[in-house]
Amino acid sequence: MGQLNSIVMQPVIYGISLNYGQIGQLSTPTATDCKATVVTVKAYTYGSQNKAIVDVNPSTGALCAGTWNRNLNVIPDYTVCTATNPPASNSMTYLTAEANGVTSNPIPVYTHPVVTSVLLGTPTANCTTDPTTNCCPLAAANTITAPAYSGNSCISQGSTGQLVARVFAGTGTYDATTGTTTGTLQNISCQAGHLTYTANTSGLVSIDENGVATAELPGSTVITASVSNAGSSAGFFSTCPPASINLSVPNSSSTALSVNQNYAQPLTATVLDTRGVTLTGLSLEYVSTTPTTIPVASTGIVTPSYPGAASITAICQPATCNPSPFNQIGLFGNGKPLASNAIDITTPGTNSTLLYIASTDSRYLVPVDFTTSTLGTAVQLPYVPNSMVISEDGTSIYMGSSTELMVVSASTDGITRQDLTVPGTVLAVSPDNSTVVIADAARKLIYLEAAAGGVTSEYGWSGNGTPHAQWTPDSATVYITVSDPTTSSDQLLVYSTFTGWNNITPTPNSTGGNYPLDVAVTVPSIGAYLAGSPTTAVGYCPASTFTTTNDQTTVTNIFNPQADSNTAVTDRIAATNDGKHILGAAVSNMLLSDLQLTLPTGPCPSSGDALSFTSVATTSALSGITPTAITGVFPTSDSTAAVVTYTGTGGVLPWYAPSSAGTATPGTLTNITLSGTAIAPVAGVWSTDNLTFYAGTSGDNLVHLITRSAAGSTLSDSKTIAPNLPIDPNITNPTSTIAVPNLMVQKPRKTT
Repeated sequence: MGQLNSIVMQPVIYGISLNYGQIGQLSTPTATDCKATVVTVKAYTYGSQNKAIVDVNPSTGALCAGTWNRNLNVIPDYTVCTATNPPASNSMTYLTAEANGVTSNPIPVYTHPVVTSVLLGTPTANCTTDPTTNCCPLAAANTITAPAYSGNSCISQGSTGQLVARVFAGTGTYDATTGTTTGTLQNISCQAGHLTYTANTSGLVSIDENGVATAELPGSTVITASVSNAGSSAGFFSTCPPASINLSVPNSSSTALSVNQNYAQPLTATVLDTRGVTLTGLSLEYVSTTPTTIPVASTGIVTPSYPGAASITAICQPATCNPSPFNQIGLFGNGKPLASNAIDITTPGTNSTLLYIASTDSRYLVPVDFTTSTLGTAVQLPYVPNSMVISEDGTSIYMGSSTELMVVSASTDGITRQDLTVPGTVLAVSPDNSTVVIADAARKLIYLEAAAGGVTSEYGWSGNGTPHAQWTPDSATVYITVSDPTTSSDQLLVYSTFTGWNNITPTPNSTGGNYPLDVAVTVPSIGAYLAGSPTTAVGYCPASTFTTTNDQTTVTNIFNPQADSNTAVTDRIAATNDGKHILGAAVSNMLLSDLQLTLPTGPCPSSGDALSFTSVATTSALSGITPTAITGVFPTSDSTAAVVTYTGTGGVLPWYAPSSAGTATPGTLTNITLSGTAIAPVAGVWSTDNLTFYAGTSGDNLVHLITRSAAGSTLSDSKTIAPNLPIDPNITNPTSTIAVPNLMVQKPRKTT
């Protein structure tokens, strides 16, 4: 070890900042010899150029922004710091460390009144725009690197901007336009010294020691500026959001393709921001409309498990992509979701089906395995179910009742869980199988329950209507309608994993209600359509109200806006997977309506954030039936056919083939005559290969297999099965000992 040659104290350039009367500490210096080898120093002696500004304990390096007590006898030396409050023009001095005749570099120490706030300023500020201190806060205009970050725009990924800030003491307001202050507020930017900037949300921006910010991933974040050992929210930084996501098939221009079972088909997402810059490294969510049969991995690779059809989209969904502080959602486009175009995938072949049949009048559940064409052993349930929904992965069947939630394993047919805390009707299960939506009519509560059990969120609703729910394919948002025409207490409840609950009160129609009755989500999931009179659209983009004060923009309101409406009257509706049709039917006018869509592409609209759907309705008469209620509209996953179920009489099953010719071209509506003594198809479900519709019928209490020709042009009632569900003894005045099979779910089975 050599002789001491150099002593270096940190921070070398930027120094230390202290409030008047604040105690600080110098860091331990680094001592080296002439070969830059670290040497050991037993003790340093610290000194201050001006002890009236900053005093220092010569032995320990403890700092006082004022003067230390000395020689008071009763109180130990260097324990009480008394502020001296020097004038702003004389509030900085230098400190050094000395050992063995070697003196360190001088460290600047700034003193000032107690910092109360920090505000990101405009980097073009110059010394004449700040009359309070007549100095430029931290940086002169000619030292700012381009493109400059002003706090009033976003910066594209990879670009840089200079952060500068104004530092204040006292209370009052500051006008960034004129540079004037009110109250006791003082601009102490020139006294404060060097600020350190930190982004609250990681990954969106990196900031170096000079305050140069480099945009990384899209999104906005609060910037905290630290000075005098205190942090203050100085403002926020915005990396420009994505404006378009183009999903494509490598080496192909087609957006519709056939992919064989178990073949891995990669998809490519190209993302451009609002300035036209290509973005990389985004956490996109790839979602499938039928993940059971045609799942897509987080990498964008589609590997079909079964024959069927699906639409695949890529979504930039806050908060994993393009996040924003909640009170800044929508500013510069940050905090808003964005969906890509859809890639339609068809996997050829046929599936068998494992069908589960139940009834709202029976305590039994009957499985039917169509690989063997035999009825399984009936499962006795603890209570009569009022609803039945199967998870997308086909593992769990959720059955609601007025007493409890019952969960049945689709593998063992046994009851795996009972939950008395969430009685009610099961409305929907999220596509990622994580969350169940339950409506409790007695307590007027909507529960969101984790698949493993336990309520994660709940929300109250009013009226006596029947709720319906639909998840977006990415499982990030659920739309819940509650309509009560008798009281006009209609509600649309929207729950987002990003923004939480939102209660939208619909605008009543001329009769004072009857809306919304049902909900369907389009693909890409850029909004929800609501059945009623009229049929209405709600955009998925949260709209925001912006207020700009002193160069700082804040959001004062966030909501999901009503976007569009159509005069079509509908009771139940459904969206086709190709994003081209909303199909609905109503008892009041006995029509099937086909709202043909041209969904917008690109980011959320900027003009009032009112997402506009272009829609044309064509109608077809529902003849040959006398319905008391429409119970469902069921399109195939390949968007080429749909059937309508109902209660009442008629003895036929209406099926509709949408037109592929384009806007305003009606499809073809045909009735399929049900065999035997069937009166009405009250419920049903399509097989995943779209070749069989299983219709539960009243009159004969059977399940009819409506099979579809290979070309898809004809349907026929080819077979019936008798689940023989025993009527519950508590049913008042039953007309039969066998219940109507009005609850059905299915999952695919490999064909042997």
